[in-house]
Amino acid sequence: MSTAVWKGMLTFGLVAIPIRLYAAARTKHTALHQLHKECHSRIKQPQFCPTCNRNVNRSEIVKGYEYEKDQYVLIEEEDLKQITPASGKTMELLTFVNENKVDPIYFDSSYLAVPEGQATKAYRLLVKALADTKKLGIAKVTMHQREYTVFLRPRDNGITLHTMFYANEIATVEEYGQSDDSKLNPLEVKLAEQLIQTLAGEFQPKEYGDEFQQRLNELIEAKLKGKAIATSPEVSQAPVIDIMEALKKSLAASEARKPEPKAVPVPAPRRQRRRA
Repeated sequence: MSTAVWKGMLTFGLVAIPIRLYAAARTKHTALHQLHKECHSRIKQPQFCPTCNRNVNRSEIVKGYEYEKDQYVLIEEEDLKQITPASGKTMELLTFVNENKVDPIYFDSSYLAVPEGQATKAYRLLVKALADTKKLGIAKVTMHQREYTVFLRPRDNGITLHTMFYANEIATVEEYGQSDDSKLNPLEVKLAEQLIQTLAGEFQPKEYGDEFQQRLNELIEAKLKGKAIATSPEVSQAPVIDIMEALKKSLAASEARKPEPKAVPVPAPRRQRRRA
C-alpha cells in the first residue's frame, strides 16, 4: 500500500479540503550492486566516524551545516519544526493560470491528491471548476524540509500536483533557440508536415517502455540458466545531405507501413414485397 508523503489542508478561498499526497510515479529499473571481484560479496558502505574510529548507529546521527572547514552548526529536529512555515500543514491556493500558458519544463515531481473524510464534495467541486475553466492552481507546500511551489491540475476526475522547478533552476544554453541564416524550402516544410501527419496517432503510454531494462532482465535470466543472449544489431546512419530526398523516402516508407483500412461490409438492400 502506498504511503502518503504529505497530509494537511488544501484551502480554496474559504473552502478547506483535507487531503493526502501520494507519489504519482516512480522510476522503475533493475538495480545492479557493487560486488567484490574476488568473492562476489556485496560491498557495504557503513556510517563510520573517523574521530571515534568506529561505525555509528542511525540514532547517534544529527544534522549540521558546515560554515567553515570541519566546523558545523548543529540543527535539531525541534529546530526544523519551529521554522516550518504554515505551508507545512496548509496548502493555500494562491492564484490560477491558464493551463496552456505553463511550459511543461517547469513540472518536476508528480503527486496524487486524495480527499479525506467528508471532503469529497468540495474536492469534486474544485476538480470540476479547474477542468471547466482550463486553469491550473498554484500553491505552496512544505515537505521533505523544503517549501515547494506546486501546480494543481485536474486529471482523470482527480487532482494531480506537480512541484515546480524555479526559474533559476531551468538550464540555459547559449546556442539553444538561436536562429541562423538557413532558408527553409516551402516544399521541404510541406513534406515535413506531411511526414508528421503520417506518423501522428493517439498517445498510448502502454506502447512505450525501457528496452534496455527489458534486455537487462533477459540477460540476467539467460545467465541464471547458463544460456547465451542475442546481441542488439548495430544501426549506422549517415548524416543527411539531401533533405528533400530524405523526406520523400521517409514519407514513402511511413505510408507503406500504414495498415490498410478495413472494408466495411455494406448490407444488401432489402427487397420490397410487391403489393397484391
